Amino acid sequence: MTSSPLSRRGLLAAAGVAGVAGAAGLLGAAPAAASPAASASPATAGRGSAALVVHNASVFTGTGGRAPVEAVAVGRDGRILATGTDAAVRRHVGRDTEVVDARRSTVMSGIHDGHVHPLGAGERSLSPSLGGAETTPAELQEILTGFLADTGGAGAEPDRWLVVEDWNPVGLLPVGTHPHHAVLDALPTRRPIALVGGDGHNLWANQRALDIAGITAATPDPVGGKVVKGADGRPTGVLKDDAQGLVRRHIPEPTRAELVAACAKVLELAAASGVTTMMDALVGRHELELYQALSAAGKLPQRIVPAIRLEAEQTRDPAGALAYARGLRREFEGVRGLRFGMIKVFLDGVIEYPAQTAALLAPYLDGNGGPTGNRGELYTSAADYGRLAAAFNGAGWQMHAHGLGDRAVRTALDGYAYAKRVTGRRDARNAVAHLQLVDPADLRRFAQLGVTACMQLQWAAKDTWTMEALLPYIGPERHRWMYPARSLEKAGARLSGGSDWPVDALQVWNQLRTAIDRQGAFGAGPLYRELEGLGRDTVLRMHTSGTAWQLRQEGLTGTVEQGRAADLVVLDRDVTRCPVADISGTGVRMTLVGGRVVHDADSASGKAASARVAGAASGPRPASYAAVHAGGRHHACKH
Repeated sequence: MTSSPLSRRGLLAAAGVAGVAGAAGLLGAAPAAASPAASASPATAGRGSAALVVHNASVFTGTGGRAPVEAVAVGRDGRILATGTDAAVRRHVGRDTEVVDARRSTVMSGIHDGHVHPLGAGERSLSPSLGGAETTPAELQEILTGFLADTGGAGAEPDRWLVVEDWNPVGLLPVGTHPHHAVLDALPTRRPIALVGGDGHNLWANQRALDIAGITAATPDPVGGKVVKGADGRPTGVLKDDAQGLVRRHIPEPTRAELVAACAKVLELAAASGVTTMMDALVGRHELELYQALSAAGKLPQRIVPAIRLEAEQTRDPAGALAYARGLRREFEGVRGLRFGMIKVFLDGVIEYPAQTAALLAPYLDGNGGPTGNRGELYTSAADYGRLAAAFNGAGWQMHAHGLGDRAVRTALDGYAYAKRVTGRRDARNAVAHLQLVDPADLRRFAQLGVTACMQLQWAAKDTWTMEALLPYIGPERHRWMYPARSLEKAGARLSGGSDWPVDALQVWNQLRTAIDRQGAFGAGPLYRELEGLGRDTVLRMHTSGTAWQLRQEGLTGTVEQGRAADLVVLDRDVTRCPVADISGTGVRMTLVGGRVVHDADSASGKAASARVAGAASGPRPASYAAVHAGGRHHACKH
């Protein structure tokens, strides 16, 4: 096996380890001459030995076993050959075995991200970013003026689009200020402008962009979306959910080469964060073609489960939707690294003010405790979703529903209950993602129906999104049920974890820490920690074996045991014992997928990727104008 820089230079304290004597010595064996390994017996040399041994570790196996595990041997087939004490695993060291000293840090299954949009992160990286900042309109205009200069200046007039990512839809100050195209129209440009919401559910366009898209007072709301209009009946420039496509379809796309390069870079970032499997929660032909190109170029380091997205209209035609999904699977199932079988449906939008498109059982409040007539948007009925789930479950596919509000969650569960009755399948492994608000009456239904609760718990902290933009609009009684992770666990639900990157930052280890203390590195305080915080083992499992179960991959990955694929991470600390607050700063020294090193923190590319991870983990997406301007006016666009 070829030496990796990390295992030879970064983790091994002894120089010149290049054979069985040195490797056995690092494992605490007798001197080389007396070591069984030194005799080059068939059991310890050549094909009978391990390709890699990681020792002196605190191994989190995820199996519940009580015996301490200190070492892992990886076979030449990419699977785990053995686990156990250093002494027990020593016999698998051969003359060409790589030996890694974990320095008593954690070795565990790689992180399985059960809801993420990695190619979206790649595409977003090609545009300047507002970083989620909160600004006054004047401050926003100053930042955007800088972006105009950075993206071509006068030479880009009048037709080059300015697309800006990570706009904060609840971030205009003072609180309660509504976005309107007039703010963007005041900029010194004739260029079309689109600010893309960091939540993925909102887009803010200037009048030029609205004119190009043909959006007027007479434009109807598309299915699954909303063209926001003012008191005068004219468009404000804000487009919600599927209405964003009215403008997006006019924005020139980057070249395939640009996209592949950008996506390859963010997949490296994910590998450096310890992610070995991803469920891409928003996939169509465009994304599948990108994966095909990445795989062909050898730039697809993770296992990918693509969730084929169905539009709202398709949910009412189960037979047609099934034929569509099967067609894409037939066309792309030969792409190495992809495994099909998942369907994605949006049931509602987002809950925070001013969007308020998440579907609620009781109406939103007006901010002063009074009820409104708004219960949000439900994009698919329970009856339609049930028929759809029955068609796909009956054909062996799984359903993955975006369900943020309690009415959307109930709709998903009602649909899954119908599908279970119709198909008789008890192991469909359908899921509901996000679960920002769940009615207590529905908690036990997850276990009863075998539905996975896929949660993005980096959001479960006190901040602008959970407090100012939410508490006044749903009231304290409902607010207490925000991200009810422990309640779901106590009710018997299977939990899985996801990041929703790039809707949220990819800060894997802060994500895990926040699931425990409900505050994380950046929260203003804990969000119902005593009621909904999870135990450390639970959190580690939900982001490994829990998500592997969700993806029908538990027989292959998610635990560290003999016969499983060697999808492993070597960390820089013991996350099973260190103070909870220290988990946020965890570094990944090595990531393996199928026994192959896909991140080596001591290699040149690994150092660069690790530096990007460390930069992302050093602070949240900015919450203020000052943060955007730290280090220079155009810090937000990396200039």
